[in-house]
Amino acid sequence: MGKPHAILVPYPAQGHVIPMMELMQRLVKHGVKVTFVNTHFTHKLVTDALSEDDKLNDLASLVSIPDGLEAGDDRFELGKLSDAIFRVMPEKLEELIEELNGKGDDCEKVTCIVADTCMGWAFGIAQKMKIRSVAFWPASGVVLASLICIPKLIEDGYIDEKGTLMKKQMVQLSPTMPAISSSDFTWLSIGDLKTQQSLFDLIQKANEFMKLADYLICNSAYELETSTFTSFPHILPIGPLLASNRVAKQIGHFWKEDSTCLTWLDQQSIGSVIYVAFGSFTVFDSRQFDELAVGLEMTNMPFLWVVRPDMFEDMKNDGFDDRISKRGKIVGWAPQQKVLNHPSVGCFVSHCGWNSVLEGVSSGLPFMCWPYFADQLINRVYVCDVWKIGLEFDKDESGIITREEIKNKLEKLLEDDEYKVRAVDLKEIAAVAVGRGGHSDKNFSSFIDWIEERDT
Repeated sequence: MGKPHAILVPYPAQGHVIPMMELMQRLVKHGVKVTFVNTHFTHKLVTDALSEDDKLNDLASLVSIPDGLEAGDDRFELGKLSDAIFRVMPEKLEELIEELNGKGDDCEKVTCIVADTCMGWAFGIAQKMKIRSVAFWPASGVVLASLICIPKLIEDGYIDEKGTLMKKQMVQLSPTMPAISSSDFTWLSIGDLKTQQSLFDLIQKANEFMKLADYLICNSAYELETSTFTSFPHILPIGPLLASNRVAKQIGHFWKEDSTCLTWLDQQSIGSVIYVAFGSFTVFDSRQFDELAVGLEMTNMPFLWVVRPDMFEDMKNDGFDDRISKRGKIVGWAPQQKVLNHPSVGCFVSHCGWNSVLEGVSSGLPFMCWPYFADQLINRVYVCDVWKIGLEFDKDESGIITREEIKNKLEKLLEDDEYKVRAVDLKEIAAVAVGRGGHSDKNFSSFIDWIEERDT
């Protein structure tokens, strides 16, 4: 018998590609052949960002298919991107699988498709081609539960059939789960109304396609979201994937990492550095950017700040670089897992994307939460209200987080040792989940056993 051969299909966004890459590394470690299918656009970003030292396992290969957009189109227009994907990629994926299966004895036939739930159309392809399929949710269990509960949310009048918010109030998806605001539903904080409705339609389709999948796995841990996984037992947590994959370097980034920041961190005192990073989507206007810059300066503490080239509009430097040059460092993209595990880092100012949340949790760091959109608003609830390992910045009446608010909240977080104590405790909980015999470890072992079964 040949090796099992899994096709992996992530949604083409940084926060979706990285955890799917983590999953790929775990699969090949267990002897599974993997063909990782990015869009042409994200494939180029990922391969361009790889260094000469980033060598893939012989069982892994990276390929690409078109996403349906033109070269100059804006991939940040998520509604337009998702519509194009649904229109073009199913046929291209089917053609790719037929090509792989036609290569003869030198290449094992595809036995399984593992697709992001947002790419649920792939489960239809799997059914058509009589291939088993796995739905992979790269974010938190509670957010997935909120998407699965959409019919109930419509029935109870929180949203209408187009996903529009009908009443703003706290919602409990089950009696034991934390309450979340109905205004924080994932699709309601992305773009304009047209984009929100387009993404809501994508979610509805994904919910239907997800019913075709044989398995539903999630990059979270039972110990982190016990009430969610108790209430929704068909969602199987296998994470945090990063915490179980320290031996391999993280790949899948869209920008080259600037490792000079690690040398700079070596020169700082233990627990003294504020690490500031907002992921791949967050954008600031010039006023908010300046408030953050001055607020960090006012703390009189060393800080490492990740500033993507496309992150701000018309930044006013005003000599800021010179003023902070002795105790601040700015990089375009950082090796985040290494940074967060560095002993000099004392806290994480984060947009609360789920990958960053898991990385911060697995490093035992307290958070300052600055959510931007999508699932980040609900993730903040877990960080601040459930786990109690962080604080949230408050905006003023004009919607700005002021320099004084930034300085005061950072000082409050770092002066209260209880946040750090709880963060270290949570780190141990995450480690137990992926350790031998932990819930995630057991679920992943069962998943591997299922993948290795040749008879469908």
